[in-house]
Amino acid sequence: MTPERLVTAIGLPRLRNLFAMALIESVPNFSEGRDPAKVDAIAEAMRADGVYLLDRHMDADHNRSVITLAGSREALMEAVLRGIGKAAEVIDLTRHRGVHPRLGATDVVPFVPIEGVTLEDCAQMARQVGAQVWQRYRIPVYLYESAATRPERVQLENLRRGQFEGLRDEIATNPDRMPDFGEPRVHPTAGATVIGARKFLVAYNIFLNTSDVEIARKIARTVRFSSGGLPFVKAMGVLVRGLAQLSMNLTDTDQTPIARVFELVSSEAARHGVAVLSSEIVGLVPKKALEDAAGLFLQVENFDSSIILEDRLAAVKAQAKPAG
Repeated sequence: MTPERLVTAIGLPRLRNLFAMALIESVPNFSEGRDPAKVDAIAEAMRADGVYLLDRHMDADHNRSVITLAGSREALMEAVLRGIGKAAEVIDLTRHRGVHPRLGATDVVPFVPIEGVTLEDCAQMARQVGAQVWQRYRIPVYLYESAATRPERVQLENLRRGQFEGLRDEIATNPDRMPDFGEPRVHPTAGATVIGARKFLVAYNIFLNTSDVEIARKIARTVRFSSGGLPFVKAMGVLVRGLAQLSMNLTDTDQTPIARVFELVSSEAARHGVAVLSSEIVGLVPKKALEDAAGLFLQVENFDSSIILEDRLAAVKAQAKPAG
């Protein structure tokens, strides 16, 4: 959605009120990327005063959608809760298949501080929403990143081990899999949800010019921090649109810039006799994370400034100012 359409849809007075408050981002990930009607229903359920939709990304191969919201504290929490409820209505995880790991219909919900709030504020929001998810929908909740209750739950991949099916088999008998909110049983069709607070994350994917996904998996092992690679990088190799893809989360692009990740993936690809075909950014990205030559050097598909978070917010603010 362009800033102009965003302003038209939400209205100038509401936007002025929004930007006068503390601003929080939330990026719920839903396990549906093939049926636009279902994603539309989830997005519609999250519409509210004090909240607006910044971006929506659907991926059929991952069978996953990522919706980026920003808003004030109470309004944003309620919008997220309604989205989780609607996802539980329209998504049946027992029928879900996709290359991306998942635990729930609403798989993960991070809260991210943008303006006038701290990471601990966002962690408290995660705890409040987690408690409400169990009370309203009987979906068990795990807390991660800055909201985590145990060191081993900081990393999302630890919680996703075995995915929905593995959790369903273990949750009642393995004390390590006891949820932070709720009883030790998954929702029969909506699974479980992971909620937390984190700094801004860049979801960055690189496509190789091969369908050999094993090459992507080998490069992922070299690149990701958990197996000795770059700090603040999470990576896995998957097959998307018939191509091997490095699917990555970059959790601190100040410490490990996108360009550094691209360079390492490129050199590792060459070592395996393949090359980088292109890359993509899922959702929005802070301006600081990109260089002026990002479109050329990073080979980002369909790159333009509208995907930069600060540019989108600045454009909306400019439109919201009264004339004169």
